[in-house]
Amino acid sequence: VQLQASGGGLVQAGGSLRVSCRASGRAFSNNAMGWFRQAPGKEREFVASIGWNGGGALYGDSVKGRFTISRDKGEITVYLQMNSLKPEDTAVYYCAAGRRPYSGQSISDYTSWGQGTLVTVSS
Repeated sequence: VQLQASGGGLVQAGGSLRVSCRASGRAFSNNAMGWFRQAPGKEREFVASIGWNGGGALYGDSVKGRFTISRDKGEITVYLQMNSLKPEDTAVYYCAAGRRPYSGQSISDYTSWGQGTLVTVSS
C-alpha cells in the first residue's frame, strides 16, 4: 500500500501549483481521498477531501476559494490545484486514503498516508 505525492516546489506568492498523489498496491477507488498539510512547529491541518465518486468535496477554511481537489478514478490519482498561494500555505502536503467512501475532515477518517511533498511560497 503506497501513496506517492509529487509536484511540490517553490512558488512566489500569488502563484499556482498542482500537487498529485498516486495510489498503488491497493485499490482505493471506493475510498475518499484527502490532503492535509503540516507547517514547521504546527499540527497537521486538514486542507481538502473528495469522495470516492469525485463528489462531496470539502475544504479547510483557510483554502476555500483558492484550492480545488479532484481525482482521476481510472488512475486512482488525486490532485490539489492551489491558486493565489500565500506564504502561510508553506508546508509539507500529505495525501491520505480514507476509511470510508465519503470524505471527512478529521485525521482519524484516514487510514493510509503518503510521504508528503514540500510546498514553499515566497513573499
